Amino acid sequence: MGTNKKKKSLLKKLRSKYRLAIFNEQTYEEVFVVKLSRLNVFTIVGTFGVLLVILVTILIAFTSLRDYIPGYPDANQRLLIVRNAQRVDSLIVELEKRDRFIQNFQTILRGDIPEQLASPEDEPSLAASDPNMPIDFSRSEADSLFRRQVEREERFNLSMQQPTSRAIALESTFFVSPIKGMIVNSFMETQGHYGVDIVAAPGTRVSAIMDGMVVFSGWTVETGYVIQIQHPNNILSIYKHNETLLKEVGQTVKAGEAIARIGNTGELTTGPHLHFELWYNGTPLNPVDYISF
Repeated sequence: MGTNKKKKSLLKKLRSKYRLAIFNEQTYEEVFVVKLSRLNVFTIVGTFGVLLVILVTILIAFTSLRDYIPGYPDANQRLLIVRNAQRVDSLIVELEKRDRFIQNFQTILRGDIPEQLASPEDEPSLAASDPNMPIDFSRSEADSLFRRQVEREERFNLSMQQPTSRAIALESTFFVSPIKGMIVNSFMETQGHYGVDIVAAPGTRVSAIMDGMVVFSGWTVETGYVIQIQHPNNILSIYKHNETLLKEVGQTVKAGEAIARIGNTGELTTGPHLHFELWYNGTPLNPVDYISF
């Protein structure tokens, strides 16, 4: 009974109404009057506290205020670390591609087969290491058919039957201008500049100087998008700093056919232009001597 009386007494106190009035000091006129109980005060204060906690939580979770809280994890910093890690991985891949490109290019200039083009069948076997072991040189049916096809196609090809000197091969060859523009950097072999820089509007088409086959088409860190074409008579043309490449490795192109578009890619560039190189038998040539830009 005593416990029930205490509970009723406490509940009665909580529900008891109190009047809060604000008077004008001079006229004693009531300006504001409100009736409250202790229960109303607790309810209002509790509701306000809960709303305040929710508001602060939202501000911390969805705004940059969390960056000023000691010990709170920095989401932007984590995102920056992830992006930097991805950039480092991409840079490593690009460096490996560049090293592989330089190695293959040097191999081509020496007249050897690049590593990526060599097949397991080209590797020497254990039988070849033993001079006393007989070697079978028998031809397969597919090899014989291929040899007959090549011999039939090259029967009337004078360039395959007669060796051509540099003067005959180049002077008797017509080169299409890869692009029409102004030359801003000329050929300087002694300074390591093995081509000419031609300025043109971004997006201008780049044409193949003569018939040939694409031997490289890809990205390098220093020269951006690069495409290389192998032509007859050991002539090689190189086009650098392109915006986009229109041909892939292994495709054949015709003289004057679009192969890329002018761009400003790579670290060694200061504006939209084409760096064009012309090589013969592994020796760089001054393109101005053979092509009118």
